[in-house]
Amino acid sequence: MLIQIQGLIKTIGILDIVDILIVAFILYRVYKMVENTRAITLTKGLLVLLVLTIVTSWLELHAINWLLQKIVTLLFVALPIVFQPELRRALEHIGEGRFFKHSMLLNYEEARSLVFELTTAVMKMSSTKTGALIVLERNIGLNDICASGIQIDGIVSSEFLLNVFIPNTPLHDGAAVIRGNRLIAAGCLLPLTDNRSLSTELGTRHRAAIGLSEQCDAVIVIVSEETGTVSVAESGRIYRHLDADQLKQYLMPIFSPRKTTIQDVVLKWRQKK
Repeated sequence: MLIQIQGLIKTIGILDIVDILIVAFILYRVYKMVENTRAITLTKGLLVLLVLTIVTSWLELHAINWLLQKIVTLLFVALPIVFQPELRRALEHIGEGRFFKHSMLLNYEEARSLVFELTTAVMKMSSTKTGALIVLERNIGLNDICASGIQIDGIVSSEFLLNVFIPNTPLHDGAAVIRGNRLIAAGCLLPLTDNRSLSTELGTRHRAAIGLSEQCDAVIVIVSEETGTVSVAESGRIYRHLDADQLKQYLMPIFSPRKTTIQDVVLKWRQKK
């Protein structure tokens, strides 16, 4: 066995290594593209069936193996239908040259400016009891969520957000999705949570925010239309009754990884004076 492995290694050349690395990178980018949607769950299920098929073949469980083979064959036929939105977006990304691009965090100044604009808009909507649902995309992309709304792609500002959530307009009842410092879509539909232990005080907006946070790593800011209360949903949990300072402290690490330094402390001290 060891001699066979050594012989195999000797036959591998530089071009073979380059070939393997290119294929590995393409598979990684495809995985990241699938990861950017909730279709990742379907992909995991398909992989489980493939593993079971291999195991049952090795154990010579012929009846179960035959059944699994038929199921896997049907699934591969159905894949273009099941993953139609993801396949379409993949082709769009390749055509637009975005297949090899990576998402980037904002620098500290851009993040601070964005958080200021977000907080300003949210607090103004809170004071007027204007309902709002703002989704902040993180590592897991939300292309499938954005596809359910109106594509916008504009720089985020407090005035822009206030106009998006004007009552009795087409975009008011949906969610706005922010990627980096750009508002990429509005009027989007979010999945409702199945958690029945939530307080009856929480309306559809809050349940939609919690539902999305259960399925991805996004942070969702909610403004209650009934009370004006500001809340944040993350990882299936909701944090309510936030003021402006608490909201800023919560949002800042989402857009910038920079930690507080002594220069930041001095700058804040001077600003207070």
